[in-house]
Amino acid sequence: MQNFDNLIAGEWRAGASYSPNVNPSNLADVLGQYTQGDAAHVDAAVAAATAAFPAWATGSIQARSDALDKIGTEILARKEELGTLLAREEGKTKAEGMGEAARAGQIFKFFAGECLRLSGEVLPSVRPNIGVEITREPVGVVGLITPWNFPIAIPAWKIAPALAFGNCVVLKPADLVPGSAWALSEIISRSGIPAGVFNLVMGRGSVIGEALVNHPGIHAISFTGSVGVGRNIAVQCVTNHKKVQLEMGGKNPQVILDDADLAQAVELSVQSAFYSTGQRCTASSRLIVTEGIYPKFIEAMKARMAKIKVGDALAQGTDVGPVSSKLQLEQDLNYIEIGQGEGATLAAGGERLKLETDGYYMSPALFSESAAAMRINKEEIFGPVASVIRVKNYEEALATANDTKFGLSAGIATTSLKYATHFKRHSQAGMVMVNLPTAGVDYHVPFGGRKGSSYGPREQGKYAQEFFTTVKTAYTLA
Repeated sequence: MQNFDNLIAGEWRAGASYSPNVNPSNLADVLGQYTQGDAAHVDAAVAAATAAFPAWATGSIQARSDALDKIGTEILARKEELGTLLAREEGKTKAEGMGEAARAGQIFKFFAGECLRLSGEVLPSVRPNIGVEITREPVGVVGLITPWNFPIAIPAWKIAPALAFGNCVVLKPADLVPGSAWALSEIISRSGIPAGVFNLVMGRGSVIGEALVNHPGIHAISFTGSVGVGRNIAVQCVTNHKKVQLEMGGKNPQVILDDADLAQAVELSVQSAFYSTGQRCTASSRLIVTEGIYPKFIEAMKARMAKIKVGDALAQGTDVGPVSSKLQLEQDLNYIEIGQGEGATLAAGGERLKLETDGYYMSPALFSESAAAMRINKEEIFGPVASVIRVKNYEEALATANDTKFGLSAGIATTSLKYATHFKRHSQAGMVMVNLPTAGVDYHVPFGGRKGSSYGPREQGKYAQEFFTTVKTAYTLA
């Protein structure tokens, strides 16, 4: 069994113990033993990043660009290998894993270009004979804390802009899925980036994450994960004068109006709610359907769901892989009981499945006759569970869609330009989809939400500079 260690100051360093990385499709399949770091590893990584920062921050932007482009090129060349690894450790299908790996490569290539496109301003002063320059500089040493549901794409979309804009990095990946992050780190270690610029520290969030957030040498924290943890990080960062960026989830609505193309509405709802096992923060778990199309929609959804093949993430023909962990499976099944207890009708699925291999399998679940006030429509389940809410008209649909503490992604299925235009303007979400799944975004445009879903500047695209740089204003007397 291979051991995988932390990367600190350009060297691989073992922790005091190791933890197995288990395949949720087949619990007998262990991918390897990944080290468990501690606060001392965080101290060493921050010290290495601090020492490397001055030269990296002021060095050649061409060298930065070349290194990021090299990383992206290798990821794309190895996307099948990396996608297979991702599928084994997280439970996405191999096709989804390869798509995520390819996206990680594309992200690095995009930010290889952004290294050369960082702009500033030259303005006249209100005072005579004085010039004003506005420039962007790196923040410093940043701590990146990433979740288990996108184990290579989310690290990539945090690491790439951080490095592109001259910061040094300490990455703490999710303890559940360290393999993809380790593989990415190994690629980065051979890219020509100087030792200490990028560091990987694996281990428990309560240990490594806590140490990063409270470390005096960390200048900024970018976190993607649960609402509770995110709120605590925000408080700690503000207290310690650290810049903070949070992505914390959603309870995303998909509105289906009477005039929608039924087949299209069903397909985008299935894609949004159940693919990637529903384990996407942009997944649509509230299907808000106007009463004219409601009966047909329910029957069409049940028919489409009957064709979904749940199975081993690596098996050909699998549409939906296993839930990522025992804990997540128990949570999903618990919400099935909650929904039934609240009076919703379990129209399809929601069962623990016994397949050829021992894994965390369940059939995608659909509730009908659910009410907006039910817990299954208020709380983020983060699994292949969706509920349908019947409404009278567009106005009630919009109000119901916005009746949530979250505001990440929202969608509408309609053939009406009037309603599509109104929804785009009045949806209280950071991202709006018209006749598209709520899950599925591009890497070159901003990602993020409103309300309880996000806090701080947006991620991805050129907007990433808002978090990973700080603005300096310089005055010069002519």
